[in-house]
Amino acid sequence: MKIVVCIKQVPDTKGGVKFNADGTLDRGAMLTIMNPDDKAGLEAALRLKEQYGAEVTVVTMGLPKADEVLREAMAMGADKGILVTDRVLGGADTWATSTTIAGAIRNLEYDLIITGRQAIDGDTAQVGPQISEHLDIPVISYAQDIKIEGDSVIVQRQYEDRYHELKAKMPCLITALSELNEPRYMTPGGIFDAYEQEVTVWGRPDLKDVDDSDLGLKGSPTKIAKASDKVKKGAGEKVTPDTAEDAVAYIVGKLKEKHVI
Repeated sequence: MKIVVCIKQVPDTKGGVKFNADGTLDRGAMLTIMNPDDKAGLEAALRLKEQYGAEVTVVTMGLPKADEVLREAMAMGADKGILVTDRVLGGADTWATSTTIAGAIRNLEYDLIITGRQAIDGDTAQVGPQISEHLDIPVISYAQDIKIEGDSVIVQRQYEDRYHELKAKMPCLITALSELNEPRYMTPGGIFDAYEQEVTVWGRPDLKDVDDSDLGLKGSPTKIAKASDKVKKGAGEKVTPDTAEDAVAYIVGKLKEKHVI
């Protein structure tokens, strides 16, 4: 079995975010981490590797420094890392990003593609399903459990207070929730091995069946009107009722005022 895991190096929002003049994130100026949903997807792939002897290839698109997140994945147990980086790919929205990643994956053999549900820097949950559309393969999103049965994958798909159990023939794509599992830590030996291996670097010429008009900022139909850091909320209204009954009456009054009840 061959598994491709798409991961993303995202800003560590605890350290604040910075923007370029055109409204895009200044990724080179921020501390970064592996996107949490992607890390859960990677852990799922590594568990399938342990069960079935699968080969796990991680793919990311980003600046040259995204090499770091690939080596982290390799230190956790991934077999290969591929970095897709090129100036013409900068400023991509979800459409241009999914087009780029699909163009890279067309160079690979795969039975299963796993992505995170969404990235914490965009929260769109669009890239994974878009990749499946580009590659014309089934997609099951919001996975909270993954099993393999013959040439099919069985997935519990989270749905409000319950789940759907879906079965799809491979090749297919799954988007993983961070609640899917508890990702493992890197091991010291894994870190040494990861930095002894080569990361494959691909640019625009390596993308298959992709038009220049669909890449980078120029190929992104989504335009940013305004971008800002997170706005801090005020302290809010503080009240000190004399009795429990007064507290209940106050809360009920506010709920009615807001048309909640």
